[in-house]
Amino acid sequence: MQSQRSIFLACLLAALGAQADAQWTVVNLNPPGATGSDAFGGSGANQVGLASFGGETHAGLWSSTAASWVDLHPAGADASIAYGASGGNQAGYARIGSTFHASLWTGNAASWVDLHPAAANYSRAWGVSGTTQVGETKDANGIQHASLWTGNAASWLDLNPAGAHHSQAFGAFGTTQVGVAGFGSEHAGLWQGTAASWVDLHPAGADDSVAYGAWGTSQVGQAVLSGVARASLWFGTAASRVDLHPAGATYSNAWGAWGPYQVGYSQFVSNHAGFWSGTAASWVDLHAFLPSEFSYSEATSMSSDGFHEYISGWGRNTVTNRNEALLWTRPVPEPASLFALGAGLAAVALRRRRTK
Repeated sequence: MQSQRSIFLACLLAALGAQADAQWTVVNLNPPGATGSDAFGGSGANQVGLASFGGETHAGLWSSTAASWVDLHPAGADASIAYGASGGNQAGYARIGSTFHASLWTGNAASWVDLHPAAANYSRAWGVSGTTQVGETKDANGIQHASLWTGNAASWLDLNPAGAHHSQAFGAFGTTQVGVAGFGSEHAGLWQGTAASWVDLHPAGADDSVAYGAWGTSQVGQAVLSGVARASLWFGTAASRVDLHPAGATYSNAWGAWGPYQVGYSQFVSNHAGFWSGTAASWVDLHAFLPSEFSYSEATSMSSDGFHEYISGWGRNTVTNRNEALLWTRPVPEPASLFALGAGLAAVALRRRRTK
């Protein structure tokens, strides 16, 4: 029996080890004819961001290839950007004249919904989760208010916490929204749909902090401690903070989260895109998979379609002298685990037949 267990464990560990060592494949998403691009968000096998055409910035949507680019730029807009994606929804903003309008799309330019509240001087949507969108508005006095929408301008809710002199919401997951509020210094925090639900995530001793993304019960962002910006992970309270800052880095930030992973960048002379799995020591440098002409890079979001994991972001190409949207992909770990389990059970069954 002990030898059968050993066979099973060996198969399991071998398959998991092979999966852990799987190389990332990099796809350049810069659309044909574009003079630059950046990817900021993702959902499943789709990515959102911007591309420049003739000096004009257009929000857009990819499905994992440069040729799949769908232009989301609304008719009559001067500029547009998509920052977040969830299912079939994309969120960002469009500039109409001199005013930014928080925006929502469902896959094409004609689907554009203007989220701009009537009383606001300015609005942007930074993130989306299901049927909710998060971002910020500016009032008549130029004060930023963290904001929440559910699909139209009339649904706007003010999330600015009591006592805060400004706030912004950058990300959402389910009923949770994350962002920052100003109380003398910048404080990372989270909401559950109302201004009164604010939870301050600001770590003791930090100069400033901000939360950019959320997944499940976790929140990610950055805390500045002793003048050094450090990628950070929280689990609902200030005291829960985990320092993700890699050894040797001079600066780090986490933009987003998915499952057990956090994505962002760390500075080693230049910014390097990368991801973590819950600890500083788990840092994986995604910049190492890029061609040598990329001088720096950032990872902005992560998603999966059940078959592959996708990390979207961008890098600076020194040959073309422009930013280019990038996508890192690899097979998901789960199939390896199932394969290992099947191989292990088969080995045990074979062993039993031979000993009968």
